Parts: sequence; structure tokens; C-alpha cells
Amino acid sequence: MIDLKRDGNVFTLIMTDGQNRWNTTFVRAFTEVIDEVEASDGPAALVTTSADEKFFSNGLDLDWISSKNPTDDDPGGDRKVFGAEFMTLMSRIITLSVPSVAAINGHAFGAGLMSALCHDQRVMREDRGFACANEMQLGMVIPRPELALFKHKLPANTFFETVQLARRWAGPEALEAGIVQEIASAESLLDVARARAEALAPLGANRKEFKAQKESIYGENASINVEHGPAYMLRNSEKYPH
Repeated sequence: MIDLKRDGNVFTLIMTDGQNRWNTTFVRAFTEVIDEVEASDGPAALVTTSADEKFFSNGLDLDWISSKNPTDDDPGGDRKVFGAEFMTLMSRIITLSVPSVAAINGHAFGAGLMSALCHDQRVMREDRGFACANEMQLGMVIPRPELALFKHKLPANTFFETVQLARRWAGPEALEAGIVQEIASAESLLDVARARAEALAPLGANRKEFKAQKESIYGENASINVEHGPAYMLRNSEKYPH
């Protein structure tokens, strides 16, 4: 379901569950791998990709989550805990203590795009695949924590077209819109992502500081969200210990 390899300073997390739809079982398998990455020390970075040539991740496991007759032994796991465990995992990825790069080698829809946006950088296949928050098309409202993530990660016009108009972004469009930092051919995508990760890996040597600053950006009372502007904060820096 999830494979993890390490080559020097770069961990490569490979999702191997077909369309890589998110359910509780998938969340827990992914969490175990994140545990392993964070248990390492020294310079490091993470690349996340998919073994499927068509899908990076096709979002929520809709058949599982909408089933009218769930069973205790359902392979998707316990539906009651899914929301909390999935959101917790996303928060861990966005504040990961090492740099992270999503190598988007196919479609990234809904929760699949969300997971990619939780990474520090994104490289997308240039010739195939769409990035799309398709909740509006499915008759779903995006939860506020997820909207906050999208707002942090996307330029304003891109944010609205993505979350409200469910626009599908191909690789070149996603690059121009600021969703991804680079595009590459299918053959070179993983190498390009790993090269980016290798360049960022030295930042992972300072795990505590790297994670703490992410918390200042994305966590409780995040600097980007506080009621006062930066001039006030600079004049009153004693109120903002670090």
C-alpha cells in the first residue's frame, strides 16, 4: 500500500494502492511511513509519488465512505475515525520536520491534491494528469481546515478557481498558476523531484527548528494570520517569543 525507500539523504514514499484513494487503512499505512521518516536524523528530505501511471491520488474512497452497510472488517477500516485521522495526517505532512516534495505523476483530485499541497514543493508531469479540487462537482463542501490550507498554498485568483470553480489544472497551467514549482516529463519526473529534495535535505538536519518555523507559519496563532501587521509585530517583538 505504501513503500518507503531511502537513497542517501532522500526518502521516496511510493503509494502503491492503485488509485490511492484515502480511507482509514490508507491513512494509517501512510502515517507509519511518516513515523519512520521523522524517526531518522541528520540531513534528509521526502519525495512522495505514486506507482500508478495514471493517478497520483484520486481523492477520498467514495464507495467506502458512502457505503450504507459498513462492516467491522471492511478493508477501508473504521469510518468513524477517518475524518480526524486524515486531517491529523495532513497537518503532520504540512509541518513535517524535513523538506518534502510531491512528484505528481498523474491525476491529483480532491484529497489527493490536498495531500500534494501539504508538501513544501510540487513537481508535476507536464503532458498528462490534472490537479483539481473536485468537491463542488461531487456536491460536497470543502471543510474549513482544508480551505485554510488551500488559501495558504495558492495565489488568490488560483485559490478561487480551484476551490469554487473546480478548475482542472494540467501541468503547464498549474505551473503558471503557482500550484507547482516545476513540470517535467514522465520519464524525468522522479529524478527532478529527487534533485529538488537532495538540494533541500541539508535543511532537514535542523529538525526541531525546521518544524518549529512551519508551526509559526501554519500552526496555532500563525504569524500569517494574526490580527496585527508586521510593522506592529516588529515594534512589539517581545510579544512574539520564538
